[in-house]
Amino acid sequence: MDSSSLLNSAAISRLKLFLALSRTPHGLLDMATPALAALLWLGKIPSFEVAVLGMITGFAGYTAVYALNDVVDYRTDKRKMQDSGLKVATDADLDAVYVRHPMAQGLLPFREGLAWAVGWALLAFLGAYLLNPKCALIFVVGCLLEAIYCLLLRVTYWRALVSGVVKTLGGLAAVYAVDPTPSPVFVIALFLWLFAWEIGGQNVPNDWADMEEDQRLQARTIPVHFGAERTSQIIMVSLASAVFMSTLLIWLAPAKIAVLSGILIVTAGAWLLGFPGYQLYRSQDRRQAIALFNRASYYPLTLFLIIVINHLF
Repeated sequence: MDSSSLLNSAAISRLKLFLALSRTPHGLLDMATPALAALLWLGKIPSFEVAVLGMITGFAGYTAVYALNDVVDYRTDKRKMQDSGLKVATDADLDAVYVRHPMAQGLLPFREGLAWAVGWALLAFLGAYLLNPKCALIFVVGCLLEAIYCLLLRVTYWRALVSGVVKTLGGLAAVYAVDPTPSPVFVIALFLWLFAWEIGGQNVPNDWADMEEDQRLQARTIPVHFGAERTSQIIMVSLASAVFMSTLLIWLAPAKIAVLSGILIVTAGAWLLGFPGYQLYRSQDRRQAIALFNRASYYPLTLFLIIVINHLF
C-alpha cells in the first residue's frame, strides 16, 4: 500500500471516530422524524429550498446534540469505561456501530470532539434560523436540555423525562419550519407521540442495557431505581401510548392518509415497538433491551416511508 493510500485509510478511520462521537448511523435514522412531522402537517413535500435546508439543518442538529452528550458526559463515560473495563460496545448496539465513546477511550482528543460539536451546532443554529427563528430557539433549548439530562445522571431518574422532551424537538421544529402557525392540538399530539416513543423505545431500553455499569457508577436511571419488572411495565405502557398516539396523529394531520396507509402505520408500531417490547417484558433480558432499542430506532423512518408512498400513490 502506497503512502497516499495509507493517508486515505487513516483519514477514513479518523472520520469514523467523529461519526462515532455523533452516533451518526442513529442520527441518520432520527432525521426521518422531522421529515415525517413536516410531511404530516404540510400534507405535501416542502419546496426544494426548504427541503434541502431542512436536511442540512437536521443532520447538523442531530450530529451536534449527540456529540454534545459525549462532551458533557466525558468524565462520567471515562470513569464508566475504567470501572467496567469496557472498551468497545457490542456490535448489536446501534449507538456503537464504530466505537463507543471515542473521547472517553482516549481515541479522540477532547478538544477536537468539542470543536466538532460546536461547529455542527453553529451550522444547525444558522440553518434553523433561516427556516424560522422559532426553530433556532427550539434548537438552543434542545442543546441546553441535553446538557441538563447528562448532568442529572447521578441525581434523579426523572432525567428520562428531559430526554423525552429533547427527542420531540426535532419534529416540532420541522413543523414550524414549514408553517409558522401550526395547530396547537397537532403540535401537542406530535409531542406526546414522540415523547412516548423515546421513553419506551429509546431511553429506558438503552439505560437497561447499561444497568450494570450504571449501578457501579451509582447512577439514577429508571432501570436502576425500579428494577427489571417495573421497568418493563413502564416500557410497555409507553410503547402502547406511542402506537395509540400514532393513530390520533393520522386523524389530526391535514395530510390525506389512505386507510391502507393507516393500517400499515399501526402494523409498523406493533412490529417495531409492541413485539420487541413484549419480548423484553417476558424475558427481562439485557439483549432484548438492545433489540428493542435497535428496532424502535427504525420506527420514524418506517412511518416516513409509508407516508411518502401514501402521497405518491
